[in-house]
Amino acid sequence: MDYKDILYTEKDGVATITINREDKYNAFRGETAEEMIDAFNVAGWNKNIGVVVLTGAGDKAFCTGGDQSAHGDEETGSGYGKRGTLGLPVEDLQTVIRDIPKPVIARVQGFAIGGGNVLALLCDLTIASDKAQFGQVGPKVGSVDPGFGTALLAQTVGEKKAREIWYLCRRYTAEQALEMGLCNAVVPHDELDAEVAKWCAEIMEKSPTALAIAKRSFNASTEYIRGIGSMGMQSVAMYYDSDESKEGVNAFLEKRKPDFRKYAK
Repeated sequence: MDYKDILYTEKDGVATITINREDKYNAFRGETAEEMIDAFNVAGWNKNIGVVVLTGAGDKAFCTGGDQSAHGDEETGSGYGKRGTLGLPVEDLQTVIRDIPKPVIARVQGFAIGGGNVLALLCDLTIASDKAQFGQVGPKVGSVDPGFGTALLAQTVGEKKAREIWYLCRRYTAEQALEMGLCNAVVPHDELDAEVAKWCAEIMEKSPTALAIAKRSFNASTEYIRGIGSMGMQSVAMYYDSDESKEGVNAFLEKRKPDFRKYAK
């Protein structure tokens, strides 16, 4: 695939996938998701690759989730309605991160917000800059992740904290994320690349088959969430057609505070 929205490199057994939409805070549209899926498959089944790093371009953002401005963007083949329950292959992207038999490291140098927070969550390991911020925004913009983004988050940080993250949509510092178990390590911003390289080098010394089995085993205990998410996405697809959800998107694009309560039934 000829990538337009991402960068893909391989070096010393490490494949790096970079969301290259810095002007959009590395928010992803359909085309971005399709390219990431392809890149993960390329890296995941290459025997010369031992670990995959997912990150975003620039210093501001790792990823800020779905690009709200890309709604209906059919001209580039990246709009809603292309494929997937939501018209965006979110489920396929989440699945490939879990299914490739290689450890995936999220290199979080800035905002990991909304769907970006979910991507970092899905990665096997997360290494963050001390400038990173984490959080969910779904209920603020008329959206929600009814699968891994909620249930796996609860498995990771605990039920109470996961509900807080989704219900209040606050932002959390890298140190707070570390304390709650949302990331593995926090380092000074200018040491992030060196730290990621160190972790990758250690992984490259380990048995790839043992690592693949370990990853499958870890995933097995939470695989039921895939089924929950599949059903949940059907509900979200219908929710997106409602005036209440559209109010969130419209308010975001118009840079105003949404008024969801007027649509309450």
